[in-house]
Amino acid sequence: MKLEKAFGKKFDKDTVRIKTFDYNGHTFKVKIPLTKEYESILETANKVDDEQLEKYYTELTKDFVENKEKMTKEMGVVFTDNDVLVNEKSMREAARNKLLTENRILALVRLLVPEEQGFDMQTVTYEMVEELFPFSVQLELIDLISNTITPTYKEQKGK
Repeated sequence: MKLEKAFGKKFDKDTVRIKTFDYNGHTFKVKIPLTKEYESILETANKVDDEQLEKYYTELTKDFVENKEKMTKEMGVVFTDNDVLVNEKSMREAARNKLLTENRILALVRLLVPEEQGFDMQTVTYEMVEELFPFSVQLELIDLISNTITPTYKEQKGK
């Protein structure tokens, strides 16, 4: 006997797994993933597309590479075999962090439940998210989504 049968015929496990939060006058619905699903989401979000990484790295270092002759150690710019360091910070690592941030934002936004029937959130791309929401709003949204799917002790204690 499955546990869900114990709750009766009207029990809908998918509806029970949806929570809401309000942001600037809009109520967002979030599907709470099972632990296994969440682990898979995080695993996917932590994968780096090498082609995209190289694209971001090239964008970040374009001005440095174009002006390489003018750049000096005193300016805080050092060229290595496969990286550009600016004030001892790796531009390759900065590109990687940007990509991982976008992956995480996209993974969490895909947990939102669309109001339009039949819309597949898995088809959402980061470009679509970026077009709709400024970066500061994206950060607020992922914070709200994260807190909805894994509430902190402080939030639970206050209830």
